Amino acid sequence: MTNVQAQLQKLLSNGVTLSTAELLRYQQLARLFNLAPKRPPQARLAGSYLTKHKGRGMEFDEARHYQPGDDIRAIDWRVTARTGKTHTKVYREERERPVFLFCDYLPSMAFGTQLLTKAVQAAHVCSLISWSAAARGDKVGALIFTQHHHSEIKPLTRKKAVLRVCHELMALHQTSEQRQASKAQDEQAFTEACARARRLARPGSLVYLVSDFQHLSSQSIGHLNHLTRHCEVRAIVINDPLEHDLPVLATPQAVAVSDGYTQQQWMLGDNKEQHEYRQWRNQQHQYINDTLRQNGISRYWVSAGMPLDDQLQSMQREVI
Repeated sequence: MTNVQAQLQKLLSNGVTLSTAELLRYQQLARLFNLAPKRPPQARLAGSYLTKHKGRGMEFDEARHYQPGDDIRAIDWRVTARTGKTHTKVYREERERPVFLFCDYLPSMAFGTQLLTKAVQAAHVCSLISWSAAARGDKVGALIFTQHHHSEIKPLTRKKAVLRVCHELMALHQTSEQRQASKAQDEQAFTEACARARRLARPGSLVYLVSDFQHLSSQSIGHLNHLTRHCEVRAIVINDPLEHDLPVLATPQAVAVSDGYTQQQWMLGDNKEQHEYRQWRNQQHQYINDTLRQNGISRYWVSAGMPLDDQLQSMQREVI
């Protein structure tokens, strides 16, 4: 318990609510998070990313034989003198890639057993990515949603954009409902958010989906699949340690549990129950991983039971 309190103090958090200070502290970690593209940009953009398209840019790419219509100002006189044939310089245009955040505040994200709730960890992840994007000079936009509310943030540049994202993360977190009405309603809310993200994310954007992905449906998967056609999409799957294994007890103990929809009795400390629970959870995690992979979405796993600082390296390694 003392270790948990020390970790929370370091994070400037109480693990349940959000404060300005705990989101601002990720500015100092921004340079440690890599936002470099893992595949070539797929759309026409402007800014600091090199594309396949060659033209009048700033980054020298190659020298080739002069062709009628080429700008004579681009003639490479040194190569021309050396070869005896006229050569022209070709540049690769630098382009900008907006970073778009998709932050899930549905009731299942209000769960947490060791350090932070999944919703608080999701906010920390979004803050880190926002500061990293601002440090690179990228525009940052976001869609943050609960069961009945959502906030759309158009891509903006510099510190102003990050502060807007942090403000909306705190505002929506305060209004998020921790009561689940029905599984169908939560799935519908997630599907509607995916449809909005598909509409809001500009072609060529780097899109981060920050969620526990407990409410995937065929409709939401369809929207996400469409999103991958024009954007690079990365999923940050937030999970809690209890979503992998039940607590180990020396003496078996019956407890009442609920997933927000139904009530059940579990026997903690029972080896058979532990085995069945682990199998069930592994199947869930495998379904999420396989579904995202099949739709061309990179997957990264983040635990709400550990400080994000300690997961920076692991959260940048894609799950194969």
